[in-house]
Amino acid sequence: MRILMLGNSLTFTNDMPRVLARLTGAEVVLHTRGGARLSEHLNPGTKLGARTQAALRNGDWDYVVLQEMSHGPITSPASFFSSVERLSDQARESGAVPVLYATWAYRKGSSKLAAKGWDYDEMARGISEAYHRAAKKSRTLIADVGWRFYQLSNTQELYASDGVHPNDQGSRIAAETIAAAIQTDKERQ
Repeated sequence: MRILMLGNSLTFTNDMPRVLARLTGAEVVLHTRGGARLSEHLNPGTKLGARTQAALRNGDWDYVVLQEMSHGPITSPASFFSSVERLSDQARESGAVPVLYATWAYRKGSSKLAAKGWDYDEMARGISEAYHRAAKKSRTLIADVGWRFYQLSNTQELYASDGVHPNDQGSRIAAETIAAAIQTDKERQ
């Protein structure tokens, strides 16, 4: 099995794809850049976009995992929904199953959250709703890592010191949630 992961630092932090590879037995290939949005993966005029577009045309992928920039689903919804739909279509055209890696709200009480003027529940709800709407609209699997973070945030420390990125435990939960979504899909086939 081969998995292509499109995203940014929320994908590559703590070498999460290596954990996903161990859990699934898959070869996991990353196309990431810190701060990247999914729209960049569609733009062949960028280094990352050119690489992604070639990989989608030429790759033999079983799953393509899509992860948007942290607040992109709520601050740039039109771009997010359009990018998910287009990348999901490209993944299917190449024979792969698209999977949305739904991310999380910034840590409750963090300066990053305060700087945006949001509260934790509001951001968590907004991100979750956007990812679920995108999954439904584009007929895409969803690995709802953000919901797992929300469920566990009062009992486990999941964030790095910046309040945005996951710590090792958070990355492990991300890998486990993505692996579970893929496993569920494989069992349905």
